[in-house]
Amino acid sequence: MAHTVRNRTKLVNRLRRLRGQVESVERALNEDADCGRIMQLLAACRGAVSSLLAEVVKDHIREHLVARRPRASEPRAEATDELIDVVQSYFK
Repeated sequence: MAHTVRNRTKLVNRLRRLRGQVESVERALNEDADCGRIMQLLAACRGAVSSLLAEVVKDHIREHLVARRPRASEPRAEATDELIDVVQSYFK
């Protein structure tokens, strides 16, 4: 079973929150909101997309690049955790 199927509910919930954020940008534009407010809303959308992508990539690394979950004492486990940390920091 693919990780996106296994985590579908969590991912769909994140996507629904993201949809709400995008809709708030649309409302702000239609209401002639201050550009500062619009930029703030857009930054929140960008952060939400980045977080969603980071979650999918993290699960992809664990599911597809590491054939089995290594024991914490194995060098592969440390390398996997380091890669995930880099991915998460990149998407912040």
